[in-house]
Amino acid sequence: MSTPAFEPSPLIAGLWRLDTWGRDAAESAAWIAACVELGLDTFDLADIYGDHRCEELFGAALARDPGLRERLQLVSKCDIRFPSQRRPDVRVHHYDTSAAHIVASAERSLVNLHTERLDVLLLHRADPLMDADEVAGAFEALARAGKVLHFGVSNFTPAQLDLLAARTAMPLVTHQVEASVLHLAPFLDGTLDQLQRLRMVPMAWSPLAGGRLFERGDARAERVRAALRAVGDEHGGAPLDAVAFAFLLRHPAGVRPITGSGRLERLRTAAAARELALSREDWFRIWTASQGAPLR
Repeated sequence: MSTPAFEPSPLIAGLWRLDTWGRDAAESAAWIAACVELGLDTFDLADIYGDHRCEELFGAALARDPGLRERLQLVSKCDIRFPSQRRPDVRVHHYDTSAAHIVASAERSLVNLHTERLDVLLLHRADPLMDADEVAGAFEALARAGKVLHFGVSNFTPAQLDLLAARTAMPLVTHQVEASVLHLAPFLDGTLDQLQRLRMVPMAWSPLAGGRLFERGDARAERVRAALRAVGDEHGGAPLDAVAFAFLLRHPAGVRPITGSGRLERLRTAAAARELALSREDWFRIWTASQGAPLR
């Protein structure tokens, strides 16, 4: 049977702070179901989130309501290792893209999440010691075993992505990068150009600039907020954060912002960004405010 194509939801529910939300398994299961109803059916995790706790918490919610699993897509990441009481064998913070670690991490994620498969597994950070052939072998072994359907990367340069993509038998499906109205690097350094060329889905982490967008006393953030408000006012009073999400969604590479909030009202605002059709002039008003200089 062929592997279904990976088509993530327009916005993705990010779970890196799940351990701080204070929900029990039943409450988390209800929250997951509400996200799916909002159209956020792709959930982003990593083995290290919450000092290795977030996958377990999410898995407990899925175990509470097993029917949820078939309604959503699970993305997880591996290769960052750091000293922790929960990982006493690790002495030095480092990256590990060895085949043994990739396979072991994926298998531990399956146990944590109470599932038989991951929809996508990403390498979390580019490893200077990455052997692309060894990584490709690990990916192929996990795919053959039906444990992972698709693979991708996170925080790679275009050259690093080219190297790995050239060695894997299966096409990589996504690249997770930092992108926001205050972090324009992937628009300028070839990252989004490459992903559009390869037809790989970009996922944008920290799409609200990690809260910097709302900080006072930051001249750049204040300029951008003013532009976002002006555009939002012209779109029926759309909230500032919805316009910031819409800025990313407007890009032709098909950027999928990763939300970071556990509050459903914030997720409803984010979901509303899908209905904001920014014009080119809207988009460039925000771009120019962020750059702090007129276009040439």
